[in-house]
Amino acid sequence: MNDRYDAGYGGDQYELVGYDEYNQPVYRQVPAQQTQQPPQQQPYDPYGQQQQQGYAYDPYGTGTQQQPPSYDTGAYDTGQQAPQSGYDPYATGTTTAYDPYGQTATSGQQPRVAEQTAYIPQQGGPAEETEAPKTPETGERDYRTEQFAFVEEPTDDSEDVIDWLNFTENRTERREEAKRRARGRMVALVVVLALVAAGGVGYLWYAGKLPGVSSSAAKSGTTTAAGAQNRDVIVVHLHNTAKGGTSSVLLVDNTTLKQGTTVLLPNSLALTDDDGNTTTLAKSVGDDGTSGTVDQLNTVLGTDIEGTWRLDTPYLQNLVDLVGNIDLDTNADVPDPAATKKNAAPLVHKGKDQTLSGKMAVAYATYRASGEAQNAQLERFGQVMQGVLRQLTSDPTAATTTVQTLAQILDPPLTDKDLGTFLAKLADLAKSGDYKTALLPVQNDGTLTAQASASVVKDILGGTAKSPDEGSAVRVAVQNATGVKDDTEKARVVLLNGGFTFLEAGTPSETSATSKITYSDAADKENATEVAKTLGLPTSTVTKGTVAANADVSVVLGTDYKPSSAS
Repeated sequence: MNDRYDAGYGGDQYELVGYDEYNQPVYRQVPAQQTQQPPQQQPYDPYGQQQQQGYAYDPYGTGTQQQPPSYDTGAYDTGQQAPQSGYDPYATGTTTAYDPYGQTATSGQQPRVAEQTAYIPQQGGPAEETEAPKTPETGERDYRTEQFAFVEEPTDDSEDVIDWLNFTENRTERREEAKRRARGRMVALVVVLALVAAGGVGYLWYAGKLPGVSSSAAKSGTTTAAGAQNRDVIVVHLHNTAKGGTSSVLLVDNTTLKQGTTVLLPNSLALTDDDGNTTTLAKSVGDDGTSGTVDQLNTVLGTDIEGTWRLDTPYLQNLVDLVGNIDLDTNADVPDPAATKKNAAPLVHKGKDQTLSGKMAVAYATYRASGEAQNAQLERFGQVMQGVLRQLTSDPTAATTTVQTLAQILDPPLTDKDLGTFLAKLADLAKSGDYKTALLPVQNDGTLTAQASASVVKDILGGTAKSPDEGSAVRVAVQNATGVKDDTEKARVVLLNGGFTFLEAGTPSETSATSKITYSDAADKENATEVAKTLGLPTSTVTKGTVAANADVSVVLGTDYKPSSAS
């Protein structure tokens, strides 16, 4: 057996000196100058089965340890070598005792340390044991506790436990996931509801329908810029071809506020003709025709009417039939005009959601019961007009076709296209609920008061915003508080002769001792002063204040007014 390991670097040699506690061979370097051992040297038996002369290594510490052999760094020598105190691993020629912890012995031979191990450069650390070493005494394997791996035998129901744990964990995760999804859906629902509520409130605020805010918003909108608001206005005269008489309304489209209105004009409304004479609306429609009536209405109401639609009752009947009947809440039983029997059934029944055909709509719009005021019949006509607008198409082209189907000749400058487009806009407002009907309040004598007409003339028609054209006559509203009825006529004549437009404002219930002339616009201060001079009143009566909605200057004649002093 060769105890030397001829490998390594630079021709270095190693010899086997024993085995460590892990049963791994232990080598040490043989110095280069040391000679080979004599051939008669027997190999080293790690298990004590072979008897060697002079030394033996006991890896298990049995107490019998012999002197290890000595080696010479030179050539092979057959003689007995003197014992060495150690070996020089680097062949420096100076041998010292080997200290496994890196300390050099100072003197004497050092005993071998059990923990001392030497490895060749190519040799790795201790490998894992594959089998236990045999004991020298018995020759049997010596097994140690650390050489065994204890494997826990699975119980019969271990798989059931694992399955139960997995089921419990999965069910818990599913519950948590369901809770997270529910919370997510709840948060999303709250966000959507908040957005919808905010959008609805914003729309109601914008449309002026928010409770508690709508009225103030509408007031501020009309007051802020009444003249800046755009209004399209046409006048409709319904002519009753069967019984005679007319009924007049204004159709107003406020494109700024998106509001439609039917303004009912009583026939008793006082107007002034071209000669300066006082007349009524009913007489003006019959005598002066459409063009003259429009000018007079513009003067009294301070508005700008764009056209006149003369609607005879046969055309109204055809119009209702074209739109497909109308639904109204009727306020009276209307007899059939064509009925011959005295106790015949009424043509139109009183009640809610009554469907009226063309013939029924005409009968209801022109009906005036015995003893009723003309305003009652006028309100029924307004109901029919709004019902027609709700049924009319909102498409301008289709509405124009409906107007053309009537085969009606319109008064210039109104055309079929203009009327159809105008009615389509009002129809859209009527369908959306942005439409109303208002009665122009007039006094018994047909005149307008500032308080009664402000809500209609000022807010709906924007009469206060109408500035007279350059060179046009200044409108003067005169209210007689002298107690003498004839003073109104005398003041009218004087003002007309002075180049002013006279507007009768009625007669108050109480007389006034002093006259008063007011203007609202600073530009009308000079005109108010001229009115005072024309009426023979001192200029001290001129003050800035509230005027009638349809006038530039308002005059209240007191007992100090002397018609004879007027120029």
